[in-house]
Amino acid sequence: MIRFTKYAEQKFDILNKHKVFITREQVEDAVNLPEKLEKKNKYLLARKEGVKVIYKKESEIINIITFYPVKN
Repeated sequence: MIRFTKYAEQKFDILNKHKVFITREQVEDAVNLPEKLEKKNKYLLARKEGVKVIYKKESEIINIITFYPVKN
């Protein structure tokens, strides 16, 4: 199960104001099928198709902390 934190939910609007459009599906896809996966302390960093996602996995729940666009 994937859950978005309150900040992650707000991040869609923040990026949209700057004309950067990332969908929930892109974020979920980066987590489920990443091109690159790193671990930094207690967080996981997934990257796919220009989107980087920082999340925390607790048992079966994936909590999306934040995400942002990156160059490929």
